[in-house]
Amino acid sequence: MSAKLFEPYTIKDVTLKNRIVMAPMCMYSSHNEDGKVENWHKTHYTSRAVGGVGLIIQEATAVTPQGRISPQDLGIWSDDHVEGLKELVSLIKEQGAHAGIQLAHAGRKAVLEGDIIAPSAIPFNEKMKTPQEMTQEDIKETIEAFKQGAERAGNAGYDLIEIHGAHGYLINEFLSPLSNKRSDEYGGSAENRYRFLREVLEAVNTVWDGPLIVRVSAKDYADGGLDAEDYAVFASWMKEQGVDLIDVSSGAVVPAKIDVFPGYQVKLAETIKNKAEVPTGAVGLITTGIQAEEILQNERADLILLARELLRDPYWPRTAAKELGVEIESPKQYDRAW
Repeated sequence: MSAKLFEPYTIKDVTLKNRIVMAPMCMYSSHNEDGKVENWHKTHYTSRAVGGVGLIIQEATAVTPQGRISPQDLGIWSDDHVEGLKELVSLIKEQGAHAGIQLAHAGRKAVLEGDIIAPSAIPFNEKMKTPQEMTQEDIKETIEAFKQGAERAGNAGYDLIEIHGAHGYLINEFLSPLSNKRSDEYGGSAENRYRFLREVLEAVNTVWDGPLIVRVSAKDYADGGLDAEDYAVFASWMKEQGVDLIDVSSGAVVPAKIDVFPGYQVKLAETIKNKAEVPTGAVGLITTGIQAEEILQNERADLILLARELLRDPYWPRTAAKELGVEIESPKQYDRAW
């Protein structure tokens, strides 16, 4: 039997060997607070490449020191980061996976010493710091930081870039009317709230021509917030700007109660795929091969992103193949065991 999960998938000029993607997950493991790759990152990512995923998207990697979620985040704000990232990319590719990187800025959700910035001076909750409202100059500098991050990602050899526009971090804060109360050209209408992401994508496109994807939180789960229909409009604009695929997550722009269940975000990916006519990735409590195959066969999404399930089982592609009755190639060193 063949399974769609194990069919190759081409994004722009890159062909993944299957539709299984390791989603970005923060490891909080740069213990010197310098944003550099450490041994843990090499062990963690390389083992999933050995396990057989088609694409690994590296955790949120900060484009400025102020844009880190925590002091232990990976960074790409300096040329000093490139050497470690280059080694990580070569380890991943050597084991047959493609390497992606998620470029990120935490905005008001940065838990750091010193000032933090956001579209509006509203804290995420009463326990978190109140950010400074970004000036036009801050906006320009941050867009430039995304551009330089993309250029460094190219120098490090990544196959794909994901822009982090989800989970209540900076780009998501601009997109949602719940966190963006600006009265200038970056706030108000949907076009204005999209403007920051538009300019980030324009800047990245000047230095990067490989596959480009954007992660979004397609539902705010709060009154006055956005839903998948709103994100379908944003997605159509992203598609016009050359974005190849939308990675569809949800939530975390404001504190909210979210009812989670297996595949709880898949419908959001399906809505955006159909309404914007753009490829999507589905993520969120996808744990079995059968569940992943159903999503793909019913054309609800084009790629399957796994997060915690790959933390529990680095060899999940093998687990899923057995479940779906598919033969996949083992790492040759493991032939006798697989």
